[in-house]
Amino acid sequence: MVWRIVVLVVLLAGSVLLGLWWQRRQGVVREGRRAPEEALDWAARGIVLGEHRTFVQFSSEFCAPCRRTARVLDEVVAARPDVTHREMDVDEHHDLVRTFGVLRTPTVLVLDPSGREVARMSGSVSRAQAVEALDVPAVA
Repeated sequence: MVWRIVVLVVLLAGSVLLGLWWQRRQGVVREGRRAPEEALDWAARGIVLGEHRTFVQFSSEFCAPCRRTARVLDEVVAARPDVTHREMDVDEHHDLVRTFGVLRTPTVLVLDPSGREVARMSGSVSRAQAVEALDVPAVA
């Protein structure tokens, strides 16, 4: 009987730690994954890039954090005329999901004016995280 309680406590502690770890990863700004020479032709996909940066948000129809993230990014874009925001539905763009290794929604790529990925964020994004992502230097 005691070993069952110990197993239950260990599972509960593990679940709490996993939840805290997952929560800390929400919206964290990371360097872009693709090499600088691997820029895509975004214009061919109907995406007009911003003068400074472009947020490309991969979303799904039933994703509540996606809607919240879209509102945050729209607020940032409203304050920065040299930045644009575009949403891509993961169900309609399987090729890009595979190309960029999108594993969850929302995932936001930050592109430089030439279309190269300079940063990415996964999960719900705060305004501060979005502004931080805009300041990531482009790799030459």
